[in-house]
Amino acid sequence: MTTFLRMDGRLPGELRTFETTWDPMCFALSSVIVRTGRTAVLCSISIEDGVPKWRSGKGKGWLSAEYRLLPGSTPQRQRRELLKLSGRTQEIQRLIGRSLRAVVDMSELGEKTLLIDCDVIQADAGTRTAAITGSWLALHKAFERLLKQGELIKNPLRRQVAAVSVGLVEGCRLLDLDYKEDSHADVDLNVVMDSDGCFLEVQGTAEGAPFSRKDLDALMDLAQLGLRDLHIAQTKALNNSA
Repeated sequence: MTTFLRMDGRLPGELRTFETTWDPMCFALSSVIVRTGRTAVLCSISIEDGVPKWRSGKGKGWLSAEYRLLPGSTPQRQRRELLKLSGRTQEIQRLIGRSLRAVVDMSELGEKTLLIDCDVIQADAGTRTAAITGSWLALHKAFERLLKQGELIKNPLRRQVAAVSVGLVEGCRLLDLDYKEDSHADVDLNVVMDSDGCFLEVQGTAEGAPFSRKDLDALMDLAQLGLRDLHIAQTKALNNSA
């Protein structure tokens, strides 16, 4: 395995710096800005009475996610997606929603809908993984507040969830790719894992040459190590929140 010199000086298996800013939005149920290196995503939680019609009458809640790249979040201005969402945006929204629903007991919500908004302030790759990791933090804080307000009897959140990217760049296995690394990757994977060590979703593709089962196993092992560190970082962020 070759050695790839990372621009920020990180080791191949090292995460970007993980930082959080709590409650930048005073009217949301909860909100947090998550920064992974130069990528920054604002995650906020709102709650509404009622559920989609197909779920009505079952006594269970629902969770839905929206994701957007804000204008100015990339070197070339992103146009706002208004009437029609791109396929990429729809895919990421569904990924975020699936990842969070997997660790929430909807029967504890009653017929209410949780709305997660993920707005990318700055994009240096890994926006979808940062959105999932940050959304879990915002969700945890939202449930804490709903319990305190007497809106919930039991916490619906069953486990932690975080996400990270891994890839093969010039023959080197890298964790938590930035934009330069991602744009040159021969293989790129996004991995979502809960705190039990179970994978909730794996998205991967060969951008260049096909990759072997050995490479896939090694990348998954690398992702698992990084995700365990992210779970620890989430716990520290919660402990440092107001």
